[in-house]
Amino acid sequence: MTPADDAGVLVSSKKDNSGTKSQNQQKKRRVVRMAGGQVWEDSQLDNWPTDDYRLFVGDLGPEVTSEMLEQAFDKFPSLQRTRVVCEKKSGKSQGYGFLSFSDADDFLAAWKEFNGKYVGSRPIKLRKSTWKSRNVDIRKVKRQDKRAFLEYKQGKR
Repeated sequence: MTPADDAGVLVSSKKDNSGTKSQNQQKKRRVVRMAGGQVWEDSQLDNWPTDDYRLFVGDLGPEVTSEMLEQAFDKFPSLQRTRVVCEKKSGKSQGYGFLSFSDADDFLAAWKEFNGKYVGSRPIKLRKSTWKSRNVDIRKVKRQDKRAFLEYKQGKR
């Protein structure tokens, strides 16, 4: 079993054929996040590729681990990482996790094939992850674009 990291997250990662992690995963980057009215730097994303296709996995049973998710989705060759989010203190699953794919076709095939299928004791729900939209820099650009659009729209009337 993979030990929980400092944020209570079980992480499993696949290695490429050479046995080393991909170059995308070795790069360090600064990711500032905003959610629930708080802003923080998310160091957990350092080990995740920046150009992946990520699925949110919901309704996981308490027995599901990152390794179980990896085994369930292992038939997709572009599966890069799996992650089950756990409580910090107890180490119990919070009931959701993430899957990372390097290929869009595998991402879509996994979504279609496994949405509503049983992994562990419950049928899982899959949807596209919105992790990129929570980055503070991206939110600022979206706000600026929205303001510019509204100003343009008001000037037209």
